[in-house]
Amino acid sequence: MSMTDKGRKRADHSRIELGYGRICLSLPAGEEAEVLLAEELAGAPEGEIDRSLDSPAGKRLDDFAGCRSACILASDITRPAPSHIMLPPLVSRLRDLGIDDILVVFGLGTHRRMTEEEERLLLKGSFSLPHMQHDPEGCVLLGETARGTPVEILEAAASSDLIVATGNIEYHYYAGYSGGAKALLPGVSSARSVVKNHELMRYPASVTGRLDSPVRLDMEEAAGIAGLDFILNVVLNSRKEIVQSVAGDCIAAHRQGAATVDRMYRRPVEPAEIVVTCAGGRPKDLNLFQAQKALENARSAALPGGSIILVAECSEGLGNPVFERWANDAASAGECWERFGREYEFGGHKAAFLARDSMQYQLILVSALPKETAEMCFFTPAKTVEEALQMARARQGRDARLVVIPHGNLTLAVEK
Repeated sequence: MSMTDKGRKRADHSRIELGYGRICLSLPAGEEAEVLLAEELAGAPEGEIDRSLDSPAGKRLDDFAGCRSACILASDITRPAPSHIMLPPLVSRLRDLGIDDILVVFGLGTHRRMTEEEERLLLKGSFSLPHMQHDPEGCVLLGETARGTPVEILEAAASSDLIVATGNIEYHYYAGYSGGAKALLPGVSSARSVVKNHELMRYPASVTGRLDSPVRLDMEEAAGIAGLDFILNVVLNSRKEIVQSVAGDCIAAHRQGAATVDRMYRRPVEPAEIVVTCAGGRPKDLNLFQAQKALENARSAALPGGSIILVAECSEGLGNPVFERWANDAASAGECWERFGREYEFGGHKAAFLARDSMQYQLILVSALPKETAEMCFFTPAKTVEEALQMARARQGRDARLVVIPHGNLTLAVEK
């Protein structure tokens, strides 16, 4: 389904496509739904990356003439950032400044290491550039934020004359938005730094779509201490087209991109009894750890006690061993949520958020996960969208209103 239509509309089931891995699912025949649509921008003309580099916010690459080395932070395979498009014009300009010692570092954060095939997929024509994956054991301490987060980043980045972060800007469920300083923390930071920063997610303001999220503010302070010099970020639409590129200062440029995300994806909605939200297919539904963000974005679209159906293939399982352990250890959702209030362990937060949501809504999961795994994560498993809707209507009634969010990883539902 195209997301260029405006606002909310009643939609024929046959037009609603729900990404599921590499394929699309649809609503069963006869279902009427109110679809929460984005007001997407069309893809920008070719040359958008160069345009942003020509008109940056706050800082120009020319300001760094005289630098001898540069470290470019790039996204890993779990992110849709088109590194293969961003890198060539960026590298060309760095070389024009006389910087030939260029290293690309994939910011894994706490994610798994990538295969060489995945590196090639991300870099494509830029694969010949020197590159490496982040090693959280190879970090150096540079300082500490006001909130007590140690600023420990990869030595290969810290020792570079110039640090440039690339990435994409979209909603993030506790950092407010992705992009900007997030490429550095958690991207190329130590486990100790990531845990301390992520502890801030327990603050009420650490939610989707807030630029004053304590997590993001801490990340940006860390970026200042570490010397993140410049960013090149893009905003994508649901077709993975670049609609805007922003460049320059890591805060000023990021805010330009965040405003575009809001313009396209922040959507008011009258809460309904049943909500179907979709992570958007691969790579956003590779695992439940990533796909949960679509559920988080959809919470305001559901009435208290309503049913939320998450459509996400999760071909790689849960995606985080701590997440799995916390879910497995919990005798009940209440126990898991109470544990989060007294103890923080990265990965456990994901189980805690699902536990919290399962106490407020009926959670149903359409995925490739084994039944026992879905239940362990506080979901009722369903094999198909049709079966999931039958479960929801059994609880909410045949006449219950249905809201569908086809791109739940991108779209933020906000209550009217």
